[in-house]
Amino acid sequence: MRRRHFLIRTGQSALALGLLPRLTACSGGGGDRDFFALRDRCFLKAMERNPVTATYLGGDAYDPSLASVSGRLRDWSASAVAAELKDHRAVEAARLAIDPGTLSPQARIDHAVLGAQLAFLIRQAEHRHYYQRAIDTYVAEPFRGVDWQIQGMTEGTGNRERGTGARGTEAEWRLVIERVQAIPRYLQTARANLLAGRADGNMPDRRMVARDGVTGARANAEYFRNALPASASGFLGDRPFAPGLLKELAEVSRQAAEAWEGFSGFLVGTYPADDRVDRFAAGEDEYAWRVQRCLRVDLGLDQLYAYGAEQVAHYESAMFGVAAAVAREAGLHLSWGSEAESRTSTRAVMDALSKDSPRDDEELFRWYRETGERAVAYGREQQLFDIPAEYRLEVTPTPPVLRNTIDAAYYPAPPFRKSGVGRFYLSPTGNDPAQLRLNNRASVADTAVHEGFPGHDWHYKYMTRHAAEISNIRWLTPGAVEDSSSMWQDSMATEGWALYSEELMAEPVAGREYGFYSAAERLYELQGQLLRAVRVRVDIGIHTGRMTFDQAVDYFTEHAAAYPGARAAASRDPAARAVLENADRAIYRYSKWPTQAITYNLGKRGITELREALRTRDGAKFSSRGFHERLMRMGTIPAGFFREWFLGT
Repeated sequence: MRRRHFLIRTGQSALALGLLPRLTACSGGGGDRDFFALRDRCFLKAMERNPVTATYLGGDAYDPSLASVSGRLRDWSASAVAAELKDHRAVEAARLAIDPGTLSPQARIDHAVLGAQLAFLIRQAEHRHYYQRAIDTYVAEPFRGVDWQIQGMTEGTGNRERGTGARGTEAEWRLVIERVQAIPRYLQTARANLLAGRADGNMPDRRMVARDGVTGARANAEYFRNALPASASGFLGDRPFAPGLLKELAEVSRQAAEAWEGFSGFLVGTYPADDRVDRFAAGEDEYAWRVQRCLRVDLGLDQLYAYGAEQVAHYESAMFGVAAAVAREAGLHLSWGSEAESRTSTRAVMDALSKDSPRDDEELFRWYRETGERAVAYGREQQLFDIPAEYRLEVTPTPPVLRNTIDAAYYPAPPFRKSGVGRFYLSPTGNDPAQLRLNNRASVADTAVHEGFPGHDWHYKYMTRHAAEISNIRWLTPGAVEDSSSMWQDSMATEGWALYSEELMAEPVAGREYGFYSAAERLYELQGQLLRAVRVRVDIGIHTGRMTFDQAVDYFTEHAAAYPGARAAASRDPAARAVLENADRAIYRYSKWPTQAITYNLGKRGITELREALRTRDGAKFSSRGFHERLMRMGTIPAGFFREWFLGT
């Protein structure tokens, strides 16, 4: 930590910029003022300590003291973690000294959120297991830091409507050079932490070593050696400062690539290739602690595990019913007697629908754009939100450097900037027929709703419009459920909202049984709901010993993929093999991030329960539109944090 003066700051510089929430001005007196000063100091220090997160949020626009943040990487050294732990404990003591009863209702929410964040960070530092085996973080964080910086400073480049866009200033590109230059030292710290973890018996799972570690490090080496200099050259072109800057960038990128290659070799030499012990499970106690303290869900794990099975049965049954209707309409003669027959027939219906696929990538993008426009028009027609006339859902080709890591994704616009990287990305298929079939006409709508409107794109753009009403800390998660470089986006709120949006658009309206969707589109929407229900079951299962890794894979293939027996058939059936491989990748993802996979379903559940409680209380006065907009202005924190504020109980 270089700028120790953060300890005594009050956030006045940010306040002067008008970027802190207006609720400060109408707060309830000294209690609020004292707490806001503590909160704002804590936020600034978090941005200083987590420079990649600060880049993601646009922290330099929040406070000028963060201007250099995008030139640095996080300090994961044991001494830095120890210093952070000491400071977290001091901040928590100061927070506890402030009586929530003296605070305004909104400030009480922030008081609870800060407590949840600190509790997680203290627990993480105390246990040491996180940074002693966090290979996925060490591999992802430097890449994301560079990518987020470049995406943010080149906003609009190549945009079909806005022309060439920005290409980054010389000062911004020099921050990229500084961050790349920091990678070799960063990886030396990672090595030291991983060796300490091995000595303590705190080993990463073999899958993380191979997939995120060895493979990821080699991919990073390729990116920094070749892709990054080429991308920079394309952005800079013939600008006067380009030759010298590109030469510097090429040199530090070469050094970074060599460091990544060395890190890959270190992992191969450090961890035994014949290790077959599963080391990913969080354990019953840790998992339950996260569910209650971070996700704000008051259910025991046995209850949640049973709930997952109930949700799977509910959405499977709904899928069977809609699939049967689609089959009748299409003249498909299928059997629906037993559960096994229904599952096989549903898969047959979806196979038939997949034949109506785009001819090429040009048509693929047109379908997504047209569907996005249709979704926005439906939202206006049904008055789901106050949608500005200028709002458009842009579907943008995924940048080449990201196509190996994402298929469709949304990077939220930094809340403290007027512009940023808010886009619905869609990866071109290269006109691959198999990939095009996965984006068939019936499947497009649900993805466009989740990633676009009224899902992630609308959610974040609405929040950014109202950023002055959302306190700084509500852009942070009350406890990391993913690796640290992305921990500041809370899945209970963001993914919960996106999944809620899918179901919201399916609610029946006059003359439309499936709301926005056709029957075929509704089938794919239900498949998305089923997938998130399956995640509740398997995530709890693998992290608490209720399922082995392979049992979770088999459960996934049977229910999420409607392909029971895929493992037995994989050796002779390419389709079964593809299903099995996809399930294995999914379970591996869940194994790394305990509780993240359940946040989609549980986040939606929290929003739905809150809406229905308000509907019951308010009766005819209840407004869905008012609820949605009020909810989005609360920030990206679980609904459990503001239930009391909404209901007054």
